[in-house]
Amino acid sequence: MSYVLSFSGGLDSTSLLLHLICKNKPVYAISFDYGQKHKIEIEFAKKNIELLEAHGLNVNHKIVNISSIVSLLESSLTDPNINIPNGHYMDSNMKSTFVPNRNAIFSSVIYGYAISIYKKTLKNTSISLGVHSGDHLIYPDCRPEFYKSIIKSFHLGNWDSEYIDTYLPYINFSKSQIIKDGMNSCKHLGLDFNLIYSNTLTTYSPDKNGRSDGMTGSDVERILSFNEIGIEDPGLYNKKWSELLEYALNCEKEIISKN
Repeated sequence: MSYVLSFSGGLDSTSLLLHLICKNKPVYAISFDYGQKHKIEIEFAKKNIELLEAHGLNVNHKIVNISSIVSLLESSLTDPNINIPNGHYMDSNMKSTFVPNRNAIFSSVIYGYAISIYKKTLKNTSISLGVHSGDHLIYPDCRPEFYKSIIKSFHLGNWDSEYIDTYLPYINFSKSQIIKDGMNSCKHLGLDFNLIYSNTLTTYSPDKNGRSDGMTGSDVERILSFNEIGIEDPGLYNKKWSELLEYALNCEKEIISKN
């Protein structure tokens, strides 16, 4: 068995990468440059790949540029003329961060890659993405029914599909559960959790050094998730943890009051 992973360099896909490495099977990771404003996430992904290699944990990592394709699609994540909204990740204005068909494009590429890997290795291969329950409301391409449908289509449209399956271990996980899984994987692999996760980028509005002000929806979800399990986020921020947490909790209160 081999695994092909869509690896952004964020918290979810990094946790999934560690999870897959724990299985002691070949892992192939693709990071996509899709013209995202937070493209520095790819540099964070490369840092963690280097850290893993320094510990004898080798991952076949490729960076694939699809920015010319995604330039056709409108989203605040890619369009310099659209501001990325701040606030709670469940707020309806976060829908502007949805990139049309993004996960379908990612999944299509890694599925094709998985078939090619099978042909070379004759080993069954799984495609894997770090989609989770916190994304279901705002991002329809993170929902279980979407993957059930699209994988069926991929199977129908390819030869050798009987050797390819899908592994989405976080599909019904909260982000706090993903963090806990990452902690367990780091312990199993003998890795420094804080070091690895300081090299994960979740914010949609990083500065030139990858630091966050903690105000975008993705930031708020991450901060609240670390707080839920009672630890401070080791990610890179330009504010104190107390300030970050206060803002995130206020966003949470506001969204609850709306509902």
